[in-house]
Amino acid sequence: MSWTILFLAGLFEVAWAVGLKYTEGFTRLWPSVATLAAMALSFYLLAAAMRSLPLGTAYAVWVGIGAIGTAILGIVLFNEPASAGRLVSLGLILAGIIGLKLASG
Repeated sequence: MSWTILFLAGLFEVAWAVGLKYTEGFTRLWPSVATLAAMALSFYLLAAAMRSLPLGTAYAVWVGIGAIGTAILGIVLFNEPASAGRLVSLGLILAGIIGLKLASG
């Protein structure tokens, strides 16, 4: 269950990271409210997952999910470059997340 909670925390991290773009420096009310809510939920779920997962593993996986998801949405939503180097690097992050999961049992 902790891994599911951690995965959800990572998805909410993606939501708030992308949401930051839409807040326009927290000058738009509803995108700012949604972004802050996603932040709070992401941190709450991360803390809940850390009750039973090691700190380093949980944090690294949370950041990795956030990095991969945010980069993919940047490509899809904001036409950021999808170069081979970027995609390979995202694959390496994914491999690290999988490795941490497998190593933790």
